[in-house]
Amino acid sequence: MITQKAKYALRALTVLADADADEPVMISDIAAQQKIPKKFLEQILLDLKHHGIVVSRRGKQGGYLLLKPAHTITFGEILRIIDGPIAPLPCLSITAYRKCDDCDGEQNCEIRHVFAKVADATRKVLFSTTIADAVAPTHGAEVTRLLA
Repeated sequence: MITQKAKYALRALTVLADADADEPVMISDIAAQQKIPKKFLEQILLDLKHHGIVVSRRGKQGGYLLLKPAHTITFGEILRIIDGPIAPLPCLSITAYRKCDDCDGEQNCEIRHVFAKVADATRKVLFSTTIADAVAPTHGAEVTRLLA
């Protein structure tokens, strides 16, 4: 399962993707609209800012904007930033590979073979689904249902 933090990050990004590209959205507006605790949202947006996903503007008309176009930000990218590796087993991680402690050999591990298929299918969906897909009228309802 993904963490609540990752769900909040994805929901906040959909708000920014839906907003006018030149109009920053205030944290308080995102928090209220998505029912996200404001302090927690501040931490999440700061993480996304450090990774070049969003940018903040100061001042009276300040707030957050997407730094990258929504069609280039994938669910997989955000999950990796927020939750870390996307793998059901440490030996299947692309970014944080680690041999399983109780493993006698990956080539002969029946469990690894099954979960490798799961990991591949999951990555395929996550890295081909973008924030723009989530806010698109035909796909948005389905993605929103999955995030709820």
